Amino acid sequence: MSEILSEVRGQIGIITINRPQALNALNTPMCEAITDALIKWRHDNNIKAVIIKSDETGRAFCAGGDVIMMSESGKAGDKRAETFWRTEYALNELIKTYQKPYIALIDGITMGGGVGLSVHGKYRIAGDKTLFAMPETGIGYFPDVGGTYFLPRLGTAIGNWMGLCGARLDGAMALKIGVATHFVKSENYAILLDALVENPGDIENTILQFATIPTCDDLPVEINLFAQESLEKIFNALENSKSDWAKTQLKILKTKSLFALNFTFAAMKIGMISDFKTAMNNELNWSLSFLSTPDFHEGIRAQLIDKDRNPQWMKNFTQDDVTRIIEKTDKVLEFIK
Repeated sequence: MSEILSEVRGQIGIITINRPQALNALNTPMCEAITDALIKWRHDNNIKAVIIKSDETGRAFCAGGDVIMMSESGKAGDKRAETFWRTEYALNELIKTYQKPYIALIDGITMGGGVGLSVHGKYRIAGDKTLFAMPETGIGYFPDVGGTYFLPRLGTAIGNWMGLCGARLDGAMALKIGVATHFVKSENYAILLDALVENPGDIENTILQFATIPTCDDLPVEINLFAQESLEKIFNALENSKSDWAKTQLKILKTKSLFALNFTFAAMKIGMISDFKTAMNNELNWSLSFLSTPDFHEGIRAQLIDKDRNPQWMKNFTQDDVTRIIEKTDKVLEFIK
């Protein structure tokens, strides 16, 4: 069965991600199929809005991209990883600029590539099963798919916390922080979809009929420890805090690739002052550079191949190594017209 299903119900185009055995993780043909559907519907006057959702199992909206393939491609020196990133990032840009309402039903695991399929659209509807994260530093990588753009715009402290720690948000916190625009109970997703099909010209009010404001604790005041001018100062602030929350975040950071943390911190500073296209072009350059970065392959090995959860990160690198990648601007991302 196809890994991407597209159909039209009334005046709504519906895309279903249908690769449950891989938690709906994206590959190049899937990105191409989603792109084709969006382009087909973009100028179709019969289509008033687009919904993207997961398969019926509901476990994951989309858990990311095929990073094992990317690592294999980097080691082989072929173009598979570049082709994937070019296709995926162009799709992210298409979603960002889509002229019709784009509604992502992000119940279930929404990480990495799944974030790219949702967070740049107009409506991001979280549910009871939402688990939202950008966990890339845990595989020796950085938050891509526009992560360097949207994370710092959540606020310096929140963006740094999410990008560096790979912090996991439930649906309530996703709504509170702003990565979700609405919250609808998981049990109401099917009737919400039916209602949207019945009312394609009134998307906003139809969603509001089902949306609720779930109970959500405030983030601790110690989140502001992440609003420092350098990664070293973040570590020091967490070290000096007496807060249990801060100690937990420090423990999490110490499991990550230090190279990836340094790179992510620098990349998000650049993303904060970049427009979206520039940010995505930067991310393409940086992603291709990571194919020759040892921590990227080691993180994928430890987390996803051998699954020993014991990565042996690089210790001998300098800030110049980070800067050398940050300043790469030779590759140009060809955006979809």
